Amino acid sequence: MGYSGLATSRKEKAMIKSNEIAAYIDHTLLANNATEEKIIQLCNEAKHHAFASVCVNSCWTAVCAALLEGSSVKVCTVVGFPLGAMKSEAKAFEAAQAIADGASEIDMVINVGWLKEGRFDAVERDIQLVKEACKDKLLKVIIETCLLSDEEKEQACRLSVQGGAQFVKTSTGFSTGGATEQDVTLMRSIVGENIGVKASGGVRSYETAVAMISAGASRLGTSSGIAIIQGAVSHAAY
Repeated sequence: MGYSGLATSRKEKAMIKSNEIAAYIDHTLLANNATEEKIIQLCNEAKHHAFASVCVNSCWTAVCAALLEGSSVKVCTVVGFPLGAMKSEAKAFEAAQAIADGASEIDMVINVGWLKEGRFDAVERDIQLVKEACKDKLLKVIIETCLLSDEEKEQACRLSVQGGAQFVKTSTGFSTGGATEQDVTLMRSIVGENIGVKASGGVRSYETAVAMISAGASRLGTSSGIAIIQGAVSHAAY
């Protein structure tokens, strides 16, 4: 498989337990007023619950890498966040620096304006440059679904795969909307089973998390990981 995820059918969704759903979660703190104290708390929570990763802004990458050394939790750093309108070379530099600081996953934002103009070669090159900077590290491409038509979502997914990404991701969580089941289903239908789909933005409860996984998500970006875990425990009546 080209991504780290668990396959779950709709019939199986009621059986997702807290330790299983934790493996989907990128425990996220991307607020511009995040303090080191909050970042330390994020990392401690991620280790305690065995989340897939912590997802942070690049100034915190080295801090997280040091705190998580020796654990199974990965460090995911956002690039070109949240607008995606930076020069491609700047995104590539940011990605390279994040990896040098200890990131093992990069979540980059596409240039939405270029996509909507039909500048597909430029969008693909943008992704390719960041992928080259990532080398063997995992690249997820945020397509910001709330700003796109279904046709544009499909095109963004294809360009992400052509550019070398191992994941497509719905949203930054900082625009006009977040993940929907319909978008996750659409994205999964375009990228197939060997590319990951990350649902991000508005995933705040166990029920929503399960719905996204059932729709095809292999990773969940959320700042509500603890609430999701607690919801999984409360639903463990089986």
